[in-house]
Amino acid sequence: MIDHIKGESVILRAMERQDWEAVHAYASQPIVCQYQPWGPNSEKESYEFVTHVMLDASIIPRSRFVFAVIVKERVIGAGEINIRDNTNRQGEIGYIIHPDYWANGYATEVSKLLIDFGFRTLNLHRIFATCDPRNVGSAKVLEKVGMTNEGRIRQDLLLRDGWRDSLLYSILKHEW
Repeated sequence: MIDHIKGESVILRAMERQDWEAVHAYASQPIVCQYQPWGPNSEKESYEFVTHVMLDASIIPRSRFVFAVIVKERVIGAGEINIRDNTNRQGEIGYIIHPDYWANGYATEVSKLLIDFGFRTLNLHRIFATCDPRNVGSAKVLEKVGMTNEGRIRQDLLLRDGWRDSLLYSILKHEW
């Protein structure tokens, strides 16, 4: 369907097997996964993640699209969009950037590219994202790309330190 999406500063391209080492470079860091139910990853877990992503890409009809985030020919993160409801045309985005590249606008650009892909290519009606309320940077990204804060989902994710609330953001196609 699509193997890459070009932005101003980043390229999103289909995840490839050799990307597992770059994935591991960020997924093994506690700061990266502090608000996630996974990680820090072992090498085996990072390799298995990329393997699973590649298997998901071969499923027809496809519902999961995971892209390596490329800056200056280097993998610095991942961006993902999942079709969560075909009937109601809803999708969910997520992104992760290596901390060496935080605060450079890459997560914002990745989010914009994923949303655009979701509306233009996947013909979605609504795209949403969630983030931990403590993750101020991620909340700012979602607001910056035009998503509306719909509220707080209480204790919806079990993390290592207990139940986590999530902030729910969304954007509709006509708002994009």
